[in-house]
Amino acid sequence: MWLQTSCELKFIIEMPTPFVLMLRPRSGAQQWVASEEYLLYPNVLAVEFTDDYGNLCQRLVAPPGEFTIYTSARILTADDVDIVPGGAFVDVQNLPDSVLKYLLPSRYCESDRFGDMASEITASQKPGYDQVREIERWLHNTIMYQPGSSSLPLSAIEVNHQQYGVCRDLSHLGVALCRSLSIPSRMVVGYLYGLEPMELHAWFEAYVAGRWYTFDATQSVKLGGYVSIGYGRDAADVAVYNQFGPAVFPIQQTVYVHRV
Repeated sequence: MWLQTSCELKFIIEMPTPFVLMLRPRSGAQQWVASEEYLLYPNVLAVEFTDDYGNLCQRLVAPPGEFTIYTSARILTADDVDIVPGGAFVDVQNLPDSVLKYLLPSRYCESDRFGDMASEITASQKPGYDQVREIERWLHNTIMYQPGSSSLPLSAIEVNHQQYGVCRDLSHLGVALCRSLSIPSRMVVGYLYGLEPMELHAWFEAYVAGRWYTFDATQSVKLGGYVSIGYGRDAADVAVYNQFGPAVFPIQQTVYVHRV
């Protein structure tokens, strides 16, 4: 399907403030970026680089006053999410080098603390895709998805204790459970067509049967329409903006995803 995405962030800046942004989707196996628009008001010098995870990032210094970031893109993405029931577990010694970092515990995904729990959840499942699907199902049935319930990221341990969270929090727990079974897993941030309420979204991917597959415990029926912006170990790697110095927060954030 063809989607038109847009995101507008408005800030009030009191002093020159460095930003690192992650707001440009890139073309890949599951999506093709046909056109883009990236506007800054007022216009300032921005320099783009690719981070350690392959994400397109922009760095700039926002001047004092009202500062607006606007991005939009026309993207071809999959009509359906790929599935592979029975997809094989990939032995660690056979994983690509670039995937190995997604086996390790990280700031918000304490996978070394979930081995017994993950084994219990997936006890009846074949190693690989079926284990991750069971984790996704368990998350959906056990952890309450509450948009807007937290402004700061919760770690996997925290959301498991709290039993509810936003999409980012459920993804942290899903990633930690997968990694505890030696299944590489990473967090993804981006857009989802039809999401209610509409906002930037987070989900997770697992590496089974020789490639990455999408999992999203927030959706009872997982359809297509996912547009990825950033990949990383957890929320610390995929923030759509980081600013440095005295904290500033958006006075307005508007996200749209339309089918075209």
